[in-house]
Amino acid sequence: MQCFLQLEKSAYLGLAFLRTIVIMERKKIHLEYLLSATSKSVLWPIISTPAGLEGWFADEVLSDDRYVVFCWGKTERRTAEIVAMRVYSFIRFRWLDGCGAHEYFELKMINNELTNDFVLEITDFADEDEAEDQCELWNSQVETLRRIHGL
Repeated sequence: MQCFLQLEKSAYLGLAFLRTIVIMERKKIHLEYLLSATSKSVLWPIISTPAGLEGWFADEVLSDDRYVVFCWGKTERRTAEIVAMRVYSFIRFRWLDGCGAHEYFELKMINNELTNDFVLEITDFADEDEAEDQCELWNSQVETLRRIHGL
C-alpha cells in the first residue's frame, strides 16, 4: 500500500493540515484451469471470439477486431482493447477504463502433450483487498465455460 501525505490549506479557516491519501497496490492474479478440450481448434474460438466469449464471460460481446465491448445484464458495459494475440496461444486485453497502462487480463491456452489436455491460464489484476473476490469470479466464469462447452 502506498501512502501520500498531502498538505492542504483550508480556505474557510486559513489553516493548513495534512491529509493521508491511501492508494491500494494492485495485485497480479494468475490462475490455471485444466480443461478436457483435446483440440486447439475447439478451445481457441471460445476464448478469442465474441461468439465464444458470450455466455461464459459476458452476456454480449461486440468487437471490431481491435476493441471489444463486453456487456453484462442491461446496464453494465466495459470496453477493452486487444493489445496482444498469438493465434492458438493467447489473447491479451486492456480495459480502457482500467487503472494502469501495464495492467491487462489474458486468456492463454497451453497443451499438455502427455495427456493432450489443455490448461487455460488466466492473468488479471485487482486491488489487493479484492483479489480473492476476483479469483472467485474467475472460478465461476470458468465453471460456466465448462458447463456450456462440455470442457
